[in-house]
Amino acid sequence: MNFKVFIRTVLFLLTLFIVIYTAMYNTQEIVFNFPLLLKNPVKAEAPLIFFAIFAVGVFGGTLLNAGGGKGKGGDSGKRK
Repeated sequence: MNFKVFIRTVLFLLTLFIVIYTAMYNTQEIVFNFPLLLKNPVKAEAPLIFFAIFAVGVFGGTLLNAGGGKGKGGDSGKRK
């Protein structure tokens, strides 16, 4: 396993722990307002909102890190 991958995994798990820990102690219902995308506020329990925000962040980070360019060794050994 690459050291960089290991550090990313540890940071991901640490962030997930913070979300879960926060959700454990904030169980009341909250009103979430995001007027750019939602006309009406969302009224739900706090852990559900925390998880949804975390999931959107993970999905966004995955899209940003997903490849689209050439992979390593782009010339596939055709050197003169």
